[in-house]
Amino acid sequence: MNIVVFLYDNMTALDVIGPYEVLSRLPEADLKFVAENKGIVRSDMKSLGISVDYSIEDIHSADIFLVGGGPGSEAVRNNARVIDWVRAINENATWTASVCTGSLILAKAGLLDGKRATSHFASLDTLHELGAVPCKERVVIDGNVITGAGVSAGIDMGLTLFSKIAGEEFAKAVQLGIEYDPQPPFDCGSPEKAPPELIALVKATLAA
Repeated sequence: MNIVVFLYDNMTALDVIGPYEVLSRLPEADLKFVAENKGIVRSDMKSLGISVDYSIEDIHSADIFLVGGGPGSEAVRNNARVIDWVRAINENATWTASVCTGSLILAKAGLLDGKRATSHFASLDTLHELGAVPCKERVVIDGNVITGAGVSAGIDMGLTLFSKIAGEEFAKAVQLGIEYDPQPPFDCGSPEKAPPELIALVKATLAA
């Protein structure tokens, strides 16, 4: 199982690390972190760097292709070289996946035209502008494309994809193994549950 995870500067780390912890447990998984250029990729918080051993020139195919989100996704969408590579990898991928604003990168590459998809709640309008059909769901599957909503939804997306590939029982075992049993201290993890002033604060912070 050839898994390619695309990284870039100013990404949100959990977008890719959450699915990584799940998908790396697939039988015979060969997971590679890939960036436009080899070296250290810094997350949006700057304090975390991930060493990337492969550039986009090194990787030409994937069984699973995953793109995370973050503030740096806008620069990626405007990078024609990377967008062309995203299109090329998708052509033969069994599954193409995204988390958060990673779906905007897929949409920019034309991979979500007319497809149902999700993203961070603050980016659903942009997802629509880029040709997708935005859904306010945590995980959305349309054909061979699976998208996860904001940040922490990457774990849910990873488990959903895992079950499609290796079966529900194996996916449940992985969920138990990583002890993924969310019990958040506050019931405000989605715009449907959060008060308007909190939603406005988060959107303003993200915009800044």
